[in-house]
Amino acid sequence: MKMDFKELLIRAQADDPQAKEKLLSLYQPLLMKESVVNGVFDEDVYQELCVTLLKCIKFFRI
Repeated sequence: MKMDFKELLIRAQADDPQAKEKLLSLYQPLLMKESVVNGVFDEDVYQELCVTLLKCIKFFRI
């Protein structure tokens, strides 16, 4: 079943792990790009960005 973005957000806000995983996967390229520090991928930065994205999803008003 394919969900639109709004439905993904609503389900992720309701703690649906599959919806959260899908949103993380949608934003993974951006998160990975922004996790490069001085030309080197930084796993800690990547994890922080993932946590921040999940927090933003939780508080985002639809």
